[in-house]
Amino acid sequence: MLNGLKPADIAELIESSPPKSRQVIWNLVEEDYRGDVLAELNEELQGFFLSGMDSEQVVAVTDGLDTDDIADILQQLPDTVIREVLVAMSEQDRHRVERVLAYNEETAGGLMNTDTITVRPRFTLDVVLRYLRRHSELPPMTDSLFVVNRNDQLVGLLPLGKMLTTDPSVTVREVMITDIEPIPASMPDNEVASLFERHDWVSAPVVDEDSKLLGRITIDDVVDVIIEDADHSLMSMAGLDEEEDTFAPVLRTTPRRAIWLGINLLTVFLASAVIKQFQNTIEEIVALAILMPIVPSMGGVAGSQTLTLVIRGMALGQIGKNNARWLMVREILVGMLNGLLFAFLVGLVAWQVFDSPLLGYIIAAAMIINLLTAALAGALLPRMLKHFNIDPALAGGVILTTLTDVVGFLSFLGLATLFYH
Repeated sequence: MLNGLKPADIAELIESSPPKSRQVIWNLVEEDYRGDVLAELNEELQGFFLSGMDSEQVVAVTDGLDTDDIADILQQLPDTVIREVLVAMSEQDRHRVERVLAYNEETAGGLMNTDTITVRPRFTLDVVLRYLRRHSELPPMTDSLFVVNRNDQLVGLLPLGKMLTTDPSVTVREVMITDIEPIPASMPDNEVASLFERHDWVSAPVVDEDSKLLGRITIDDVVDVIIEDADHSLMSMAGLDEEEDTFAPVLRTTPRRAIWLGINLLTVFLASAVIKQFQNTIEEIVALAILMPIVPSMGGVAGSQTLTLVIRGMALGQIGKNNARWLMVREILVGMLNGLLFAFLVGLVAWQVFDSPLLGYIIAAAMIINLLTAALAGALLPRMLKHFNIDPALAGGVILTTLTDVVGFLSFLGLATLFYH
């Protein structure tokens, strides 16, 4: 029953099961099937199951997998174990895996698969067809053959559809596509995903700095990148790892959550310290304590809107030096207009409820100040954090919330102290 499921379905079953059941399910999977299942698991569970294997077992379980999947699995092991596994592999497999491991896993080189079919420009299509028939099957998602010269440099693509519908006596050179956009091995994987989305590719060649063909990237791997990036952005907003195990044991989950809660506690202390400076004013004018949470809360929401928009734009490659200034000005104008609108509404409510025009003016002014600050911070923070190699999705929200809390309390209570005294 279990082995009748697809590898991805078995992997999902394991990931959605409590820790004690996972090993039981894994033991029920046939050995010839385990590699495919392992490739579909998240990194944390890959590491868990690999920790119980020796180098020969790792070689056996990864036998027959795509090169990029083998490389991803091996990267969950210590360097010493990786070397032992590579030594135990066949020379051909070792050479292919080492080529992928040479690149960062978040680049095109770390994402590529070395299982490619290449042809020379001088061959006729008939020769190419007879060459293909010698293969038991084509690599998955093969929509084009790669045309290379004697130095293994990529010179063109030969789409399978064109090859099948063209006179067999025609040479590859006559029908190949030369207007190609190969992917540099050093390109970040999120940029690779953008290229696939923009051009609707099924596969694309990966080359080195000398235009030598290294491998190819297929759409299934790009989909994984897109899902991982989305998970990363979502989980980072809560200070969690994108590989966070839903059913991880309590003692392993608690420290991870505690770190983020501790950081948040420090930021709350900072905001509390600002409030403490105006303790006497709050004791004299109780209405301030009632209205006080409104200003930082509105600033936090407004800033988060801008922050999310900018982070998304950066991830999609839509924001650069040429349009960052325009975007910042636009967000400031949006913040100003929203500030004026909600300043009027909140000021009017404060005036009517507490029968104090001055209190209405004060909270209105504080609202404008904080919404402008939130818009400016939301537009600038992601690029500043990126400049210092800090993940904006992870740190941006905490810094922004702290800033809008401090500025919100400071502007509202500061103006109240100034005008009431």
